[in-house]
Amino acid sequence: MGYIRFTHFAAAYVFAIAFLARIYWALVGNHHAKQLFILPLTDKEWWCGMVQELQWYLFLVKQPRKYVGHNPLAHLFMFFGITLGGIFMITTGFALYGEGAQEGHWSHTLFTNWVIPLLGQSQDVHTWHHMVAWSIVWFIILHVYAALREDIMSRQTMVSAIVSGTRTFRD
Repeated sequence: MGYIRFTHFAAAYVFAIAFLARIYWALVGNHHAKQLFILPLTDKEWWCGMVQELQWYLFLVKQPRKYVGHNPLAHLFMFFGITLGGIFMITTGFALYGEGAQEGHWSHTLFTNWVIPLLGQSQDVHTWHHMVAWSIVWFIILHVYAALREDIMSRQTMVSAIVSGTRTFRD
């Protein structure tokens, strides 16, 4: 279990550093780089796109709209799954890590002193951390399904765009 625990902690550090890099990219990148961190809740067109995408996924409309970036439904799920889920996992994870590292460790000072009292007790934080981890697993499964479904049904190059960075529409 020691190796698994070390792997978990190492993966957490890699995830936290990658998340910080992603925040940096959102600050200096283009519109699509910022998309994961901002929901355009006041944009009427975004909400119309959300309704249309829900209809598309429920097989109620025959053709999807074409988006260069994430469609509004994917945008919403990416915001909650990656952005908020990632922030929650990093915060609660380092709070639990700091508890084991004891006082004086940076994670105890920055996270443990406020996160654990905010969420109740250590076991509550552990339970929430575990539940959000499983919700991220489900998010990944649904994300892969949606990307493959869109690639096939809407004839947009979703999967190859991940590798090439270029999306094409096969009409």
